[in-house]
Amino acid sequence: MALLLRFLLLCGIVGFTRSLSITTPEQMIEKAKGETAYLPCKFTLSPEDQGPLDIEWLISPADNQKVDQVIILYSGDKIYDDYYPDLKGRVHFTSNDLKSGDASINVTNLQLSDIGTYQCKVKKAPGVANKKIQLVVLVKPSGTRCYVDGSEEIGSDFKLKCEPKEGSLPLQYEWQKLSDSQKMPTSWLAEMTLSVISVKNASSEYSGTYSCTVRNRVGSDQCLLRLNVVPPSNKAGLIAGAIIGTLLALVLIGVIIFCCHKKRREEKYEKEVHHDIREDVPPPKSRTSTARSYIGSNHSSLGSMSPSNMEGYSKTQYNQVPSEDFERTPQSPTLPPAKFEYPYKTDGITVV
Repeated sequence: MALLLRFLLLCGIVGFTRSLSITTPEQMIEKAKGETAYLPCKFTLSPEDQGPLDIEWLISPADNQKVDQVIILYSGDKIYDDYYPDLKGRVHFTSNDLKSGDASINVTNLQLSDIGTYQCKVKKAPGVANKKIQLVVLVKPSGTRCYVDGSEEIGSDFKLKCEPKEGSLPLQYEWQKLSDSQKMPTSWLAEMTLSVISVKNASSEYSGTYSCTVRNRVGSDQCLLRLNVVPPSNKAGLIAGAIIGTLLALVLIGVIIFCCHKKRREEKYEKEVHHDIREDVPPPKSRTSTARSYIGSNHSSLGSMSPSNMEGYSKTQYNQVPSEDFERTPQSPTLPPAKFEYPYKTDGITVV
């Protein structure tokens, strides 16, 4: 026995078993998104371990597309925790005195991207040891919604559905009746643990308040459903009402179209009449009317004149009318020529 012990000492095997070791076993930890994960790493030192203490945590992401990356490091009595951007500010050592043998860490506000394999490495020369921990982040069921898919009428078929907005698989469902006899219909028992219950030939006894609980390994959520099975509605009356409403709507649309068309025709007619009136209006006749009034006034005085002085007066008076008034052709209808009656004498009396 002494020879064997001596042989082991010479080979250094005994010294190796007494060197630095991590006592925490490898394990898998499951936590919910948003929670804090505690990753343990306890170690012991031997008298032979005299070198500086170095502690290093690494992560191997679950997608296996990235190499192992350091997330936190203790070296030279200092802590460095800004190596991994995805965990910056969310990973911390749990102990204030790492030399006491506790290199455990906390990862706060867990995200799905934190899933992976974490490795704790402790080195104090000549001792070196490491352990791996598998971290799984799950999502609790939340935002669960219960509803009826179909018509809640006696004799009809419909479905009761329970749907969580989010939640990691696998999910477990449990239906319960909370009101009345709190006894589920016998035909539903086979579907009590499913997300959907198919109801056939519904009866008023099915009415009541139901609950659906959704669970997974990290949490649960619940929703309530009020089921009210009523007699069938008067479908013939609904159809007749729909038809009458449609006909009334069509009549109203026809009246509106007719009124709009009539109004447009009236506006078009008014525009055409107004345009015709403007074309028939003669142009201004300022100078022509002035000339006519001038001739008319002189014409009235001709009747009282004798033939002896008629010739001289006519030449003189007509020469005073501006020539430009006669050069412009009037557009209005021409007046009939004035008739001049010359005075004559009979039996010594002048007759006009």
